[in-house]
Amino acid sequence: MKFLPQALLIALTLSATGALQAQSQPAPATAKSLSEHVKTDISRHRAMAKAHEDAARCLESGESEERCQKALLAACRGLAIGKYCGLKHEH
Repeated sequence: MKFLPQALLIALTLSATGALQAQSQPAPATAKSLSEHVKTDISRHRAMAKAHEDAARCLESGESEERCQKALLAACRGLAIGKYCGLKHEH
């Protein structure tokens, strides 16, 4: 029980720190203020993220790394640059 006050103090400190960081973040741009280039960029990043998530699920299912890698490459064809569907995309 003697550690309870210390644990509470640590929890409150971390909570306050997180709240301060959240306040210092700039507000996200509204969809109306985004250029077409930025909107396209966003959709590409989401498509790459989905491809990577699908690859992770493929590996979790027990499929071979080779098969999952081929599926990742197919999902990223024309979208990303690099052998592993890196987070660099075509501009």
